[in-house]
Amino acid sequence: MVPAGVAAFLSAAVAADAADRPWQARALCAEVDPDLWFPEKGGSTAPAKALCHQCPVMQTCRSEALANDERHGVWGGLSERERRRIVGPRRPAPAPGIRREVAAA
Repeated sequence: MVPAGVAAFLSAAVAADAADRPWQARALCAEVDPDLWFPEKGGSTAPAKALCHQCPVMQTCRSEALANDERHGVWGGLSERERRRIVGPRRPAPAPGIRREVAAA
């Protein structure tokens, strides 16, 4: 089941991001019930991942999820736990008004 407010947020985010993320228009996830991407705690992510692996934009979706620290659901064929293993533990958000310094590359 999609967490409260997440379904509405996702619908609005997809609409708002359509110009910035044109790949989403080709994503298979837009054609199915959002509950598939947000299984109940302990529920299987296998059905969502199976659809992801057929999706023409899976790699782009995965890259976006990793780059943007998506915290919920299945993105690009990866669960939140799998994404966390790839990028490492999350850094806590800075306190309001505190700006995180970015190291120069």
